[in-house]
Amino acid sequence: MTSPSWICEAVFYQIFPDRFANGNPALNPPNVQTWGAAPTPRGFQGGDFAGVTAHLDYLSDLGVNALYFNPVFLASSNHRYNTTDYFRFDPKLGSAGDFRQLLEAVHGRGMRLILDGVFNHCGRGFFAFSDVLDNDVDSPYREWFHIQRFPLDAYGPGEAHNYQGWWRFKSLPKLNVRNPATRGYLLDVATYWIEQGIDGWRLDVPNEIDDMSFWGEFRERVKRANPEAYLLGEIWEVAPQWVGPAVFDGLIHYPFREACLNLLAKKTLGAAAFGARLLEILSAYPGQANLAHYVSLGSHDVPRLRTLLRGDRPLEQLAFDLQFFFPGAPGLYYGDEIGLEGEKDPDNRRAFPWDTARWDVDLRRHVQRLIALRKKYRALREGSLRVLPVEPAESCLALVRELGEETLVLLVNLGDGQRTLDLAHSDVGWTSTRACRDELSGRIHPLSEPVAEFALPPRSAVLLAPLQD
Repeated sequence: MTSPSWICEAVFYQIFPDRFANGNPALNPPNVQTWGAAPTPRGFQGGDFAGVTAHLDYLSDLGVNALYFNPVFLASSNHRYNTTDYFRFDPKLGSAGDFRQLLEAVHGRGMRLILDGVFNHCGRGFFAFSDVLDNDVDSPYREWFHIQRFPLDAYGPGEAHNYQGWWRFKSLPKLNVRNPATRGYLLDVATYWIEQGIDGWRLDVPNEIDDMSFWGEFRERVKRANPEAYLLGEIWEVAPQWVGPAVFDGLIHYPFREACLNLLAKKTLGAAAFGARLLEILSAYPGQANLAHYVSLGSHDVPRLRTLLRGDRPLEQLAFDLQFFFPGAPGLYYGDEIGLEGEKDPDNRRAFPWDTARWDVDLRRHVQRLIALRKKYRALREGSLRVLPVEPAESCLALVRELGEETLVLLVNLGDGQRTLDLAHSDVGWTSTRACRDELSGRIHPLSEPVAEFALPPRSAVLLAPLQD
């Protein structure tokens, strides 16, 4: 396994910086929106570094131990994927000193922090592109971008013409990493922030950079600065070519999320087909590589889980059960643990409601319990996964995580009626065990020989661990 040693222990929490917490109102722009106002494509609500620092107790209490920040560098938008200066934080978030205070506080709690690296494109205000706009063909930076002809119109209506922009957006000129000066600049950025103490990078749209050797050099530079740095690629498909010693440690696991939603929301997969899809996904990657993927049910790019499940709490809990039972590092999108809703962006980027009366506290408690179980059982962090046959196959699921002699079983009833599931001792290696505990409820279940029966209410799960004699 070439990924960092700490990744198997990680439970991530993704923060969209403008919307998590406002810790220093003095940094607010003059036209700041009211905290909790309906999000707009251009509006700011005042989230900042100080807000995260002030709420680290909340994150520690939840149990997360790694943070992933959407972009934090100088930019004109609230999402900051149009970077203006890769060496300077957006002052609306705070100073370099504020970030240092946050990073030290995070590390002081034994937590990690990774940043979003946007190296495929930049913003129109980036110094090199500004020079190109001013000087046209005479700009020394013209080779930093993919320019077909002059003049360039970067601010009028319509799509980008005469130069490449991300998805043809004029505001997002595509960087030319084949140009040695551009490449060197970006690699210096990557190394600089690792040397400043961050624990890794989440890399935005890496497959859209048309020179894969860039990522090999990127990895070499980052790992030289810190061999334990985590490199996470935003790849939406099953793509083993993007994982390994020449590219990334892991990928954002959108295929797992898609399978879960097809099972629970769209209902285009039955339980048996879902189990088969999980094994198919896992088999695509070699050995321990699956343990380094970032397994999440939400992000800033997709509608919220609660919204997709139409507020169905039992299904929401089952989604989290499956997430934390699946191999890889679980990741929570801020607010999903309290039932925050939201359609596609910008609505999925609502401000975190710090009024606890607006939280689904039972859902948060359930997620908190799952995090604690992951920390308790090494098999949930590093074990392999098996799927057991169970009836009825369309609505019931039996998954096994095992590592050495430690074996845990997740039984799921997706149906609208109660189901009794049979579990053979020999299938899970519990031949000398007389009882097990449902770690989700605490209930003790005697294990009759040779097959134990478990009655599951509608849309529920049990996570079984054997009791030692």
